[in-house]
Amino acid sequence: MSTLNKDIDAVAKLAKEFGPAFEGINPEYAARMRAQNRFKTGLEIAQYTADIMRKDMAEYDANSADYTQSLGCWHGFIGQQKLIAIKKHFGTTKKRYLYLSGWMIAALRSQFGPLPDQSMHEKTSVPALIEELYTFLRQADAREMGGLFRQLDAARAAGDKAAEAAVQAKIDNFETHVVPIIADIDAGFGNEEATYLLAKRMIEAGACAIQIENQVSDEKQCGHQDGKVTVPHADFLAKIRAVRYAFLELGIDNGIIVARTDSLGAGLTKQIAVTNEPGDLGDKYNSFLDGDYINSADDIANGDVVVKANGKLLKPKRLASGLFQFKKDSGVDRVVLDCITSLQNGADLLWIETEKPHVGQIAEMVNRIREVVPNAKLVYNNSPSFNWTLNFRQQVFDAMSEAGKDVSKYDRANLMSVEYDETELAIEADNRIRTFQADASREAGIFHHLITLPTYHTAALSTDNLAKEYFGDAGMLGYVEGVQRKEIRQGIACVKHQNMAGSDMGDDHKEYFSGDAALKASGKDNTMNQF
Repeated sequence: MSTLNKDIDAVAKLAKEFGPAFEGINPEYAARMRAQNRFKTGLEIAQYTADIMRKDMAEYDANSADYTQSLGCWHGFIGQQKLIAIKKHFGTTKKRYLYLSGWMIAALRSQFGPLPDQSMHEKTSVPALIEELYTFLRQADAREMGGLFRQLDAARAAGDKAAEAAVQAKIDNFETHVVPIIADIDAGFGNEEATYLLAKRMIEAGACAIQIENQVSDEKQCGHQDGKVTVPHADFLAKIRAVRYAFLELGIDNGIIVARTDSLGAGLTKQIAVTNEPGDLGDKYNSFLDGDYINSADDIANGDVVVKANGKLLKPKRLASGLFQFKKDSGVDRVVLDCITSLQNGADLLWIETEKPHVGQIAEMVNRIREVVPNAKLVYNNSPSFNWTLNFRQQVFDAMSEAGKDVSKYDRANLMSVEYDETELAIEADNRIRTFQADASREAGIFHHLITLPTYHTAALSTDNLAKEYFGDAGMLGYVEGVQRKEIRQGIACVKHQNMAGSDMGDDHKEYFSGDAALKASGKDNTMNQF
């Protein structure tokens, strides 16, 4: 018996038990409403999606072709439309997630207005967006289910048993739009207690995976900007443990922690690590400090700091800001140490922030990490901060040069130019971009590929195109040709925007509640019937 029919029987039993209290209640309608609202709490969602993500991680370990993907979101509607589109084009949501970007919350969701990615936005906006995303995904479930129920009623009214059975099978095998969200907690928004409190709110809203970075919370910078400052490992591990305790307290025992290191591009630290003996973790962190070895107190100026390192006295270089500088070209070694340490102390996945999308660069670091932790896996930012076209054309240019091919007709510094678009070099570069995710998952241990800010850019691009046409000579044709006609011909559900906003679901409920007296919006005069 299907879940729907079980619920029908259960409500019918309740109606008999409670008698007049269930007067006018149709058991099938009640069962349909239950089916349209499968998830009652954020914790149910967190557990459901954690199970999915753990399964996907195991499948990736068995076969690196089974990587996962997501796109960043800044509004529930955006997330909903992504999943509706995924189901429409691919028939399943498997291995497709959502990413919640702190950058986009700062730029688009703060009450202070647009902000840079420096953790200045309200921390409560993070769990609020998680809840909003899942509200819209659950509504996508309810909307699609409602359409199936209307088809079921139509088949029954027509006495078409075959059609009724076909629709019933779709209802029984319905796949939810609810998928895992990897949620950005930045550097934790304060100390480890602050991190724990925010992580709890995020998990209660539905997050099964929380990404945290090793920057100083009050000095936090976007991963692709300068001036990044990291913390000693002990500080970062305390926050990883805080997130784990939050998962355990709320009963999500298999919640996922993504430990991000910004060390590749971070040349500064705010603190000298505490160390108790040579070779411990604090000593290793301090070993990367840039500075001068001294012989006596005469080498120390007022305000200088001195630490013992490698059996000698080291005077670290201190900037006017009070920050300490790391040795030049130590980033890769620091990344490897960060990643191994995080995986050995509570993290499940890694995030290495890089300055370019280069499979070889990522693989170099991951291979070293896997010498210690063989199943190390990455979440990787396929960032819009990279100039993908220029980067890959330069990579192909360099490969051609190393292979002894003639590259004299190309200007390496100007490869972005449209004049190169149809050349052998550009075509090969596009092929490498197309296969980048599969190549990096196979060769560099990337389990999950995401684009942090895609809809920020698509919204800007589509709005620019519409404004240019609508306010120009095209007038209304700019909207009709550039938007609506494409919506109709591509089968975009939002062309029926009243339906998408819940009008038909509201009509269903009015009929449940008021019967024949229901005043419904979907009659013959509804202009949505034109679509």
